[in-house]
Amino acid sequence: MSKKILIIDDDPDIVETMKTVLESRAYQVETASNGTEGLEKVKKFDPNLIILDVMMDSITEGFHVTYKLRSPEPSSEFAKWSKTPIIMVSAINTTSHFKYSPQTDSDFLPVNEFLNKPIEPENLLAVVEKCLAK
Repeated sequence: MSKKILIIDDDPDIVETMKTVLESRAYQVETASNGTEGLEKVKKFDPNLIILDVMMDSITEGFHVTYKLRSPEPSSEFAKWSKTPIIMVSAINTTSHFKYSPQTDSDFLPVNEFLNKPIEPENLLAVVEKCLAK
């Protein structure tokens, strides 16, 4: 059975590109255009991996989605997905004053990987395969 990947991003061109690249490797891909829709699709789609944009309806929406998914509360409605790998993708490092580094900020934002946009297809696939192998 193929692995399921949920892409949560509001840029339709980037979503379509990532979806095409991932489906070329037989991944089952579902998409959501904002955090609210993404959290609902997590429950319905039950992904093996989540690719999450930072800036959507707000400049930090992706961070808030991550905090909900990583909630330490056993009663959280997302407890089942608290260990699901998250790859955060964004242009936040180039389009805002905010600078994020997964090496130094992993306690602040517990994601598995952080990719700056634009993302090369080979790099996306390598990081996806690395996260799914864990």
